[in-house]
Formats: sequence, C-alpha cells, structure tokens
Amino acid sequence: MARYILDTGVLLGYLRGSPYAAYIDQQYSPFTHPNIAAIAVVTNGELRSLALQLHWGAKKQQDLKDLLRKVPHIDINHDPILQSYAEIDAFSQGKLMSKSLPVAMSARNMGKNDLWIAATASVLNATLLTTDDDFDHLNGVFLTVIVIDPKTKP
Repeated sequence: MARYILDTGVLLGYLRGSPYAAYIDQQYSPFTHPNIAAIAVVTNGELRSLALQLHWGAKKQQDLKDLLRKVPHIDINHDPILQSYAEIDAFSQGKLMSKSLPVAMSARNMGKNDLWIAATASVLNATLLTTDDDFDHLNGVFLTVIVIDPKTKP
C-alpha cells in the first residue's frame, strides 16, 4: 500500500486527460486499492482559483467538481501539520536549527500553499506526486517527492 498526496499540477493532468496522468496511473496507481490518494485542502482552493482565472466554462467546472469529489481532502488545521509547516518553512529559509540545507543549496522561498501541501504529505508519511521542482529540497528530508514531467507519456 502506498499513500500519495497529489499536487495541483497532477490533478490538472487528470482533469485535462493529459498523457502524464495516464503515466501516473500506470506507474503509481494512486487511485487503485490498496493505495490511497488525497489532496491537501489548499489544492482545492488553488484549482478553484485557476477555474476562475482561466474562465472555465460550465462543463469544465463540473468536471473539476466531479474530480474533487473523488479525492479525499486533508484538513490542514491539525497541530502536527501546523508544526510541520513551521519546520519546513524554517528549513527552506536555512534557519531550522535541527536540520540544515545542503551546503550547495541556498535558502528558497516556497509558496505558502506549497508549504501546506508538503506539510500534509510529511505528516501523513505520504509520497508527494507533483509536476514541478518546488519541493526538491525537501525530498528525503521531510518527505518523498516524485516529480512527474508533464511531457511524459505512458
């Protein structure tokens, strides 16, 4: 059994029927029992914002609602997630006393939603599936990150 937190770009791939979504299904089977796929609640907000910004029509918005109904949402208002958020943010800024950034790496500013997503995956001991490299510096330190290239085909 594997646990996955799906980042916004991954859900966009499923929503668009992108080849990389089929690749994710083939390689990781996040929606196949006994595996568990979920999202941090902030991902829902990001997707709704994109729908508004990109002026999605009624059908695409309904497709989004249908997809979001299939994926459990993890609430971020839990002390372990709040603590993990603080630690990941401090680490990313190179200011966490208990863990240091690698010598060759400088501090990085992470988007606040990315911090919540990473904290959620970390606390759930879930692998984060993402389409961007914003989480690379956390891989193997706070969580396992798998970056899917959107150009990947099954």
